[in-house]
Amino acid sequence: MSKFGLIGKNIDYSFSKTYFSEKFERENLFHSYENFDIPSIEQFPKIISETPNLKGLNVTIPYKEEVIRFLNDLDETAQKIGAVNTIKISENGKLKGFNTDFYGFQKSIENFFPLKKKTALILGSGGASKAIAYALENLGFDFKFVSRKDNSNSINYQSLNQALIENHLLIVNCTPLGTFPNIHEYPPIPYAFITENHLLFDLIYNPAETEFLKQGKIQGAKTANGLKMLELQAEKAWEIWNS
Repeated sequence: MSKFGLIGKNIDYSFSKTYFSEKFERENLFHSYENFDIPSIEQFPKIISETPNLKGLNVTIPYKEEVIRFLNDLDETAQKIGAVNTIKISENGKLKGFNTDFYGFQKSIENFFPLKKKTALILGSGGASKAIAYALENLGFDFKFVSRKDNSNSINYQSLNQALIENHLLIVNCTPLGTFPNIHEYPPIPYAFITENHLLFDLIYNPAETEFLKQGKIQGAKTANGLKMLELQAEKAWEIWNS
């Protein structure tokens, strides 16, 4: 029996375990999928050494960047993005990192086009936001990162004004704000300036409609959660593990 799993922290809520367990059952595949909930990435090598027949892993918050130093090789796209959410384990135990987040996002957002402008704000600066940036580059968008602190790469939330919101028609939440059970949290952006020309996309899928999306909907914006993105990236990971 081949084993697969998810590396992350506080991942009881995880989509992946349910998704793959149901897939294996539906397709009569004698595989198993396990959550490896670890408090520190330093425990990653132990999972690899102590889990026989492990063929592939998904990686989630907060380890998409930290896991890279434990890998033998990186796919070209994962290298460009600087974040990994899929690991393939070869017959000889070599670990190769891939990124399927960008693919899932890119495919799931196509149904909402065209927007009046190809402009976006990416909320957050972790591994997920890097994959979103890569996808938006592929799609020809101009975008800015928004994070809690100003740096050369991003603007802070306090700097967001009417002009910035009105000029960036896609707003993507890559932060964990609003994830169950903390469903009343949401990114501190000036929602009053959002219009019906906007699309708000939240990588969170639990709850299905976050406070971030609710606030956008009140202003007439189109909204989408991360469920379709997750399904698409999971199927792409499955393809990689079986290639």
